[in-house]
Amino acid sequence: MERKQFKTEVSELLQLIIHSLYSHKEIFLRELVSNASDALDKLKYKTLVDGKTPDGELRIDLSFTEGEKRTLTIEDNGIGMSHDELSENLGTIARSGTKHFLQNLTEDQKKDSNLIGQFGVGFYSAFMVADKVEVTSRAYGSDQAYKWVSDGKDKYTIEEADRPVCGTTIVLHLNDEGKEYANRWQIENLIKQYSDHIAYPIYLAYDQNTYDDKYNVTGSEHKVEKINSAAALWTRSKSELKEEDYNEFYKNTCYDSENPLFYVHTKAEGATEYTTLFFVPAKAPFDMYHADYKPGVKLYVKRVYITDDEKELLPTYLRFVRGIIDSEDLPLNVSREILQQNRVMANIRNASVKKLLGEFKKISEQNKELYEKFIEQYNRPMKEGLYQDYANRDDLLELVRYKSTAVDGYTSLKDYKERMVADQKSIYYITGSDEQALKSSPLLSSFKEKGIEVLLMTDDIDDLVISSVGKYKDIPLKAVNKSGTMDDFLTDDEKKKAKEKGSEVTKKLKKALGDRVKEVVVSSRLTDVSAVVVTDENDPSVQMQQLLKAMGQQGYEGSAPILEVNAEDPFVKKIVESKDDKFVEDAASVLLDQALLSEGVMPKNPAEFARKLHSLLV
Repeated sequence: MERKQFKTEVSELLQLIIHSLYSHKEIFLRELVSNASDALDKLKYKTLVDGKTPDGELRIDLSFTEGEKRTLTIEDNGIGMSHDELSENLGTIARSGTKHFLQNLTEDQKKDSNLIGQFGVGFYSAFMVADKVEVTSRAYGSDQAYKWVSDGKDKYTIEEADRPVCGTTIVLHLNDEGKEYANRWQIENLIKQYSDHIAYPIYLAYDQNTYDDKYNVTGSEHKVEKINSAAALWTRSKSELKEEDYNEFYKNTCYDSENPLFYVHTKAEGATEYTTLFFVPAKAPFDMYHADYKPGVKLYVKRVYITDDEKELLPTYLRFVRGIIDSEDLPLNVSREILQQNRVMANIRNASVKKLLGEFKKISEQNKELYEKFIEQYNRPMKEGLYQDYANRDDLLELVRYKSTAVDGYTSLKDYKERMVADQKSIYYITGSDEQALKSSPLLSSFKEKGIEVLLMTDDIDDLVISSVGKYKDIPLKAVNKSGTMDDFLTDDEKKKAKEKGSEVTKKLKKALGDRVKEVVVSSRLTDVSAVVVTDENDPSVQMQQLLKAMGQQGYEGSAPILEVNAEDPFVKKIVESKDDKFVEDAASVLLDQALLSEGVMPKNPAEFARKLHSLLV
């Protein structure tokens, strides 16, 4: 027998689950039954690939014992686990981020059963109702079974065991919190509530007393009854399904305690036959921005499970979507390599994307409150689609939303276009990391005076995405923190006069700053500040350059900014009029660093900036 220690954070998490989630303790059965269903899915696929058939009916069996030593047993004849898999899967929790999970767990979240499924700790919910758990498992293709035992504290053991066929048996030694689950009616109710749509039959074994005419117990009859419908919900007609059916199916198969925001159920017939059932979670998946995110869509072929680990089933910007795709036309032994090049799968994927985007648009038009909830969770990944999915860009442009200087909350590009003032030539936007900072940007003052709306783009990908789009319905998208934006409002004569007026200013400042700036220009829009930094139309914005540096672009220094100055500002006038070269050099440097600071960029040499600023103040 091997005795092993849980990792420190695993032990912490076990105690947290055991002591903090009792308000949702009944979900343990949902989690264990779902795990058993997954094991059966995997065996069904594995035997199919190997050209074999499973031994006997694929099923899940439940049984219990009453009395002082109450137990509940969940058994399946699925894929099973080897010695190493038992240790790896049951000895490590949430391998992708246990420590991160613990650090970010708030008091409110501790009572959210959704955390169990999201962080891959479903099996450990058993310790909410059991003071000891035994898992006996035999892997498919192996002759040896192993038994894993733990009390859910700090240790577990693994030893050799006997099991006639592959699969897994879990025995829960119920504690006082779990004693109610050693009961036929309680088990049946929970299965009906959480697992009725599991695609495999779930049987419950129990002893039923027999009685005489005077209701005296005369004996006991052992019974085994199927207690779930065992029908794949997506194969049923939409007309016979209720919203509650969809919600329960979602919560059971997607490990969520909340109802989805909405669902999309499609049955396609014709050249390509398939069924899709997609759900949009009410809350964004915790790993949505992880490079190793878990895909949310399972692929079936003729109701046979194929994979739930294929990121090509939907484009990455729709990685938050959960559900199933069931094809009638793919070969049952389809491999992942074939999937990526298969024409049938490509057609299903393209049609599914169109269907989802169409549903999003319909909701945006018919249920603005629901769509706002969707945007709060998924606006950023939808923006990724503008960059990734050129074929659907026009549809996505109608779906993404932005904050604005003209309205509260979010607005669409369509609504912005309808609010454009007479003779407005472009859609204007400003990028940055903070909404309030953008609203107070000196670059907006001239737009406010003219009554022109400016979109506030605060997502880190906005710069990259919007520059790749360029136009909305033939109207240019222009950044106000780029050079030349104000040219839209000036005549050729006004541009010429501004250039002549500022020649002395620009020459002196450019000479003092040298290569630190690409150019110095006199502003036609600044009134309250001395200067701002903008970038050339073809260069990434200051924020984008900072992002590229943060992403580890080695040797990337970015492009020098353009310094836009207010020629009427007293400080700028003082620089121009000064004959002291040292003063001009220090003042110009401080002017540039102040402009960069207002954009959230630290001076390259803060100590030197402080020294120069002090020299100007004394």
